[in-house]
Order: sequence, then structure tokens, then C-alpha cells
Amino acid sequence: MSERNEIRLSDMIEIRAEQQPDRDVLTFEHYSLDGNATPDEMRTYAQLRDNGHRIAAYLVARGMTKGDRFAIMMRNHPEFVEAMIAASIVGAVFVPIDPRTRGDKLAFMLRHAGCRGMVLADYALASAREVRGQAPSVEWLLALTTGEDQAPAPTGADLLSEVLAAPATRVAPASVALTDPFQIIYTSGTTGDPKGIVGDVQRLGRTGWLDKLYGYQPDERPYTGLSFTHSNAQATALMPALWGGYRAVFSRRFTKSKLWDVCRRYGCTSFSVLGGMATALFAEPPRANDADNPVRMVISGGMPAAIWAAFEQRFGVGIFEIYGASDGGGMAFKAPGVGPVGSIGKPIQGILMKVLDENGEECAPGVVGEICCRPEGGEATVEYFGDASASRSKIKGGWNRSGDMGHRDAEGWLYFDYRRGGGIRRNGDFINPGFVERVIAEDPQVDDVFVYGVPAASGAPGEKDLVAALVPVDAARFDTQALFARCREKLEANFVPSYLQVIAEIPKTASEKPQERFLLDAFKAGGAGIVREA
Repeated sequence: MSERNEIRLSDMIEIRAEQQPDRDVLTFEHYSLDGNATPDEMRTYAQLRDNGHRIAAYLVARGMTKGDRFAIMMRNHPEFVEAMIAASIVGAVFVPIDPRTRGDKLAFMLRHAGCRGMVLADYALASAREVRGQAPSVEWLLALTTGEDQAPAPTGADLLSEVLAAPATRVAPASVALTDPFQIIYTSGTTGDPKGIVGDVQRLGRTGWLDKLYGYQPDERPYTGLSFTHSNAQATALMPALWGGYRAVFSRRFTKSKLWDVCRRYGCTSFSVLGGMATALFAEPPRANDADNPVRMVISGGMPAAIWAAFEQRFGVGIFEIYGASDGGGMAFKAPGVGPVGSIGKPIQGILMKVLDENGEECAPGVVGEICCRPEGGEATVEYFGDASASRSKIKGGWNRSGDMGHRDAEGWLYFDYRRGGGIRRNGDFINPGFVERVIAEDPQVDDVFVYGVPAASGAPGEKDLVAALVPVDAARFDTQALFARCREKLEANFVPSYLQVIAEIPKTASEKPQERFLLDAFKAGGAGIVREA
């Protein structure tokens, strides 16, 4: 590709830097409710371009060439974006890794991707060092000094501060095709080793165009606290902002207690959440100024139907629901005020989505099957890095079999019901955890909640007992039996949890998805935190 193409990230930044060099397109907030925040970090297009070239020069000096892979392991820092731009310049492939990842899982990702180096924050350096022996491909470490989490000053690594302090330089961009790989995002690995989903140059670049789908206005100011290591943050805030010049705001991580204050302070007009986050926000004690905010739209991936309308009313926002497969299989959406509450929407233009049974036949309205996707006029494709067998098995009859079970109504609106193999069946009924989570979240004693199933004590095949994992506001005064009584009052008998699992924090992924397997392990181990109704 000899001529510049805006779909390529580095070309996009070059062009925008020529058009609007001083546009403060990215703000990394350090707002603190106690007034002890450090100054915000902002990046203009010109700064992104120049720092991208500085890091690219470092990569070239380290022998990185087109197709080589390196990891980016940090929270939402501006240097994360600049490392992405550097990868685009040299034609390298970046592997975003949640900085909380450690041990065998981290070693597997680095080894499996063949990462030659890591751009990482000081607070992730110890984890990286621990696995260096298991990931022999890693030749270099480039560390960002933050001091966060009481991280010591980096040693045994090159310093990113020195790279960015070097005189501005220009690195000749590598020649790449739009179909060349640019990013490898690993799945959570809940049922085995994580799989590396390969995204090409055009896939990331075209997510910037989603601003039109969301209906972003010229004055849009998107916000997210979701990690750049997850496609949601890239697709709802980062890439649309870089593409359209929206002055996006980012937090290091999602913090429900200050989200609305951040939106008010910076005038944010939209933000993104994933299912469990909405429940956590709704569980916060109501405030008189809940609806007094500049946000007009919340881009949601998995808004529980049980709280959908109440959430919109309480906070004065519209819910823009999206459904997307992380492997690029398809995308559906439901704009605010259009279609039925609870639906994940209808597919975007150019994509076919159907609910299919095990034989590949389309299910009738109301009948649960697997949500499947394919492009119009063609067959679906998926590429898992280094795993051709898994790539082939994901496609059946030309359809991407998502593993998500759902149904459609007579008008073609799609609904997600449960993950295949993960439905909660109790006394013959399938339980919608959202209804249970809403009742528990509205209890003033509860700060956060996630409902899941465990094999039924009765031993009935396929049946599960209900567990409500929750974080109390005040553990010393938490009345478990009062919460059971509330559930009895507000819920059908089948929906009342069999157990409360009282914990200090619900373990979550970088996308704020509760990690059920850790909760299940803790449940199996028993202990004082597991409570049954008296």
C-alpha cells in the first residue's frame, strides 16, 4: 500500500495531524473525588504522531519488522495508543494484554503469540519477569514509569520516558495490505487455553466508522473506563474519537463510584458499559441529581432487561444496545427508543444473523437456538492465531456459530438468552439472572452482585442451584437473612437464591465481566462467606 489510506491507523493519525495538529483528541483523566488528583494527560494529533514515530524508531532499533509481534500490557495510558500507532508504522502486530494477567496464562499468551518484546507499565513488570523463562521469544522490555500501585522504579528494562524524550524522528512506514494482521486479542480462556483472535489492518481502522452507527453528534465527547485491551473500548470510544476528532475521555479503569462525576466534570455525552457494569451502577444509592448529567446515550453490551427502562428513567439517558462477536462474526444493534426493550437488535447492513438449531435450520420465532452470523453473499471466516483447527471448527455451513443461545420474535428482533452450556435451569425453568440481580442490587445493603448457578444439591441432571455473589456496603452490619426475606417478597420462588456468597470483591475481567470460575472455585471451597437461608 504505497499511498496513504485512512483505514490504516498510522496514516489516519498522520492525516489528522496535518489537518488539526492541536486538537486535544484524547484526555486521560485523573479526577479525584478527594481533590488529590494529579494533572490530566492529554494528547493532540500532533503529539500522537510524534510519539508514535519515537516508539517506532525504538522498535526498528530492536530489529522489529513487518509481522513481528509485541505485547502491550498496561491500563489506559496515552502510551498504550502511541504504541499501537508505532506498530502500525512498522507493520508489526500488537498483542494487548490485561495488566492483571500473570503466571501460566501470561506465559501462554506471550509464548503462543511469539512476542519479541513488551511495552508495559511498571506495575506489570514483576509479572512479566516471573514468566520470562516460559516465554523465550521475549527479547526486550520497554517500561512506562507510573508509580501506580506503589510500583518500584523500573530496573532491567528500557525506559519509555527516555524514548519519548528523544528528538522527534520520522520512520518510513512499512508497506502493508489492509488484510495484513495488526492485532491479536486473546479470549478469556474459560474452557481451556485462550485463543488469539487475529484482527487485520482494516478491521481496527473501520471501527472508527461506527460513530455513524451510534449517531455521534459533532459535539460528542465519548467516555469509557473499559480497558483498551478489550474490543469494546476500542470500538465505542478510542477509534471513533481518533477517526472523527471527538474529544474522548478515558479512565485508567472502570470506577462506578465516580463515573457520573467524571461525565459531569468533562461534559461527556456518551459512555459504554457491559452487562455487569450496568447492574453495579444501578446498585449505587439513588441521588437527587442522578438525571442531572450531560450524558444522552449509554452504549451497552448486555443491558439486563429487568433494569433497562428503570436505568433510562433514573439517569435520563437512552440505551443504545449492541451485540458483537469478539471474533468479528457479526454485529447487531438497537437504537434508543426503537424496538422492544430487552432485544439485542437487528444486524448491521451487510451481515446476516439467524437463530439456528443443531441441524443448521432456522428456529421459529420464540424458539431458542444458537445465534449465528455470516456476511451477505459469502461465508463467515475466523482466524485464531496458530490454530487452524479451531478456526475451521468455529464455522459450520458457512455460519459463525457464536455459542450464544437466543431467539427472535415475529418482527425479527433478536434476543440473547444465555451462553451455551451456561444456562441456569432450575426445577424445569430457565432463570434469568438479571431479574434476581436487580432485586438484590436495589437493596441498600448491597454494593455489587452477580448471580450464577452451581450443580443442584438434588443431583437432578442439568439442574442448578442459584448463588448470589455479592459485595456488602458494610460487611460488619450486613443482614443476610433480611436479604433472603427481600428476595422472597420480590421474586418468584424459583428465582430466590439458594446461597449468598458474601465477598470483598467480585473478580472481573478487563471488560468488567464477572469471572464465574473463580467464584465457583471459592464456592466449592466453602467457608464463612457462603450463607443459606435460615
